[in-house]
This record gives sequence, structure tokens and C-alpha cells, in this order.
Amino acid sequence: MPIKNGKEYIERIDHQKINLWYNGQRVTGLLSEHPAFRGLIHTQADLYDMQCDEQYAHLMTYKSPLTGDPVGLSFLPPMNKEDLLRRGQMIDLWSKRHHGFLGRSPDYMNTVLMSLYTAAAILEEDNPKYANNLRSYYDYCRDNDITLSHAFVQPFASKWSAEADSVETTIACKVVEITNAGLIVSGAFVMATQGATCEEILVLPTPNVTFSEDINPTAIAFAVPNDLDGMTFICRDSYAHNSSFDYPLSSRFDEMDTMVIFDKVLIPHNRVFYYGNEDMANRLFTEGNFLAYAGHQVVSRYIAKMEFFLGLIQSLAEEQNASVEMSTIDQISRIMMFLENLKALRLASETEGATNHMGYFTPATSPLLAACLQFPDFHREITNMIQMMSSSSLIMSPSGANFESDIKPYMENYLKGIFTTAEERVALFRLAWELGAGAFGGDRTSMNSSS
Repeated sequence: MPIKNGKEYIERIDHQKINLWYNGQRVTGLLSEHPAFRGLIHTQADLYDMQCDEQYAHLMTYKSPLTGDPVGLSFLPPMNKEDLLRRGQMIDLWSKRHHGFLGRSPDYMNTVLMSLYTAAAILEEDNPKYANNLRSYYDYCRDNDITLSHAFVQPFASKWSAEADSVETTIACKVVEITNAGLIVSGAFVMATQGATCEEILVLPTPNVTFSEDINPTAIAFAVPNDLDGMTFICRDSYAHNSSFDYPLSSRFDEMDTMVIFDKVLIPHNRVFYYGNEDMANRLFTEGNFLAYAGHQVVSRYIAKMEFFLGLIQSLAEEQNASVEMSTIDQISRIMMFLENLKALRLASETEGATNHMGYFTPATSPLLAACLQFPDFHREITNMIQMMSSSSLIMSPSGANFESDIKPYMENYLKGIFTTAEERVALFRLAWELGAGAFGGDRTSMNSSS
């Protein structure tokens, strides 16, 4: 199968029968129509439509080496600098479409899987079948345009239990039984972002190294569909709201985080990428250059978000009639500096990249790490700028429903700007509120800043 479009993405998500819980109730019905998920699902569908659009297809796809069909360019393992730049161009197109607010847009996990694929050869040292499994799974995801989530981080109780309890009683993620059909796994993970709005989940827990057995039951990596028996997804509170006027960002970009629980789930043998050898967990990430490849995608997203911030601050300055004030000029100049700094660090990673011992071109890691370490500080400073520049309008921005009520004349008369209507002015400050004071901007977005 070639790349999918938005309609196909929605149909696949709606077709799944996952055990999903939100606000104490199991979610039933079409996920694309549920208030907590539909905004994100339709936003992500738009991304998939982009890659099928004649305007973008040649920039966002390449031919599958197995089928010749067009597949997503974010799956491409770069063999040279030109390949890396092509990947970056594709990532930029999606990042600009979601303005950098989707921390786990599909190209992120496509990139993660690609990075692990480039290191598949090391798995042959442990067991050739694991290397074959990883390569086959990469081919499957690429050629079927699978939307992936991931689970890395275990709950605090699981980490504590792994250190204190016996192998039999620990609640850390581990293999509890081996059968002819596959491995039986139990355990839990937090922060499986987009767990409910993806087709499959890639699971790579950090193994506990204190176990003395030759085969470490906590050392495992695998990928499975989201709706296997024994899997349960538990959602956090949603930041999404129905009104795109009142909540212009969260209504479209809130990526639901889930806790995913494996309760004696059967993992087919062909979906296991390693088992028992904790050294493989670290080597697969390091020799797959995970930090470099994922960092390249993340910094591209940061650039798109910084461009959005720059436009917002400039719009707020014009709306507040403060464009020529020295303090405003200084703030805008700082954002431009942040933006150019991120661009320069990404360029440095591409310029200083090199072909590794496995034959793949890898961006230089240090500039990307520098960008990722700097961005959270940039984000906090810009949030303060939004708050200061918006002043009282950040709080006193009535909902869009008021413009459809009997008090509309008051709204239009007293909330208008110098060059804008009241509705335009309120819409701008509703946007500023989401980033400067709302839950979406203050929690989810800032956490994704360091992703």
C-alpha cells in the first residue's frame, strides 16, 4: 500500500476497538467524533492529505524500495547529505502546517523507527531473528504508512518495584511467560502521547540492570497494534474544546497523553526486537543515532513554532499600538535572534554531519542538543512577553458566543481596535491567552518544548 490520505487515516483510527478510558468511562463509538480527540484527528488527517496533494507529493514522498509505491519521506534513511536535507524539507512542510504544536506528529515516530532500523545489524550479534524482525517491521510501517505511538517511561511505582521486589512480584514491565505464539508481557507506561490516535505502539522500556539472571525479563522491545487483548489506555484530562474561536490551538492541536497498561498481553514472536539482553537497549539507541535523527526533526519543529511566536508578538504589538516602542523592538529582536540561532544550529548539524560506520549519513548531535537545551528557556521568555504585551486583554477576552447574542453591539463598540474589528481583536487575544495563560500553552506545549 502507498501513502494514505486523511480519510484513510480517520477510517483506520475509527476501525480500531481499543480499550480506551476517559474521565472514568470507557470510550465507545467513533473516536473521530469524540470531543477529546476529533480536533487532533482531523488536524492530523490534514497532514496526511498534504502528502497526497500534487503540490507537495514530490517533496514529501519517495519510492518504496520494495514496491515502488510512494511512501513518506520521513521514513527515508539518509545515505548522504542530500537525503538528510530532503527529509528536513519534508518535516518543515508538516511543521509549518501545525505551527510546531504537534510534538508527536507522524514524522517524529517515523524518524525514531528509521533510526532504530539503521542499527538493526547490531541485533544480529544477539539473535539474527531480532534483526530481521526490526527490518521487517520498518518495511511494514513504511509501506503501509502506519501511524505510531511510543511507550518508554514507566510509572514511579514500577521503577521502585524493579529495584526492591523479586522478579516474580515486581510490577515493572517484563516478560512473564514464553509460549509458542509469543511472549506474554505485563507492565505499564505513562506519557504514551497520541496512544489513542495511532494505529500501533512501539514499546522500549529501560531495562532494570540489577537482575542477576542470564536472561533479563525486563529487557524487551516490541511493537503491536493498539487493540490487542489485555491492553488498556487511560487518558489525562483533555485541553481540547469545541470552539476554534475561543480555543484556536487546543481545539486542533491537543495531543492526548495516555497511560498504557499491558496485562498479560501476547506479543507475537515476529514483533519482538530483542529480549533478555539489556545491552541491546542502549546500543540500539546510541548506534542508531536516535538523538541526532530525532533531534533534527525536533529542532525543525522548534523553528516553525518560533516563527509562529514571532508573528504573534508582532501582531500583538500592532494591535496594542506599541510597534515603535523601544521595549517592543527589543522583544521582537530577541525572538528573531532565537529563530536565527535555531536555524544556524540545525544548519551546523547538517553541515557537520558525516557517514557513520553503517553507511548512513547522520547529522552532528552537539548542535541539535544545544538547540534542544536552549528552547525551553526561549519558550518561557516568549510566554512572559505574551503576558506583558497583552496586558488586561489577556484576561478580559469574552467568548465568541457573545458576538452571536443580544450584547453584540456592546462588544463591537467597546472592544474594537484601531484598525481591527472587535471580533478580530478578541480572536487575537484568545490566541494569546491559550499560549500565555491557558492550560494548553502552560502545560502541554511547554512540556513538548523539551521533547
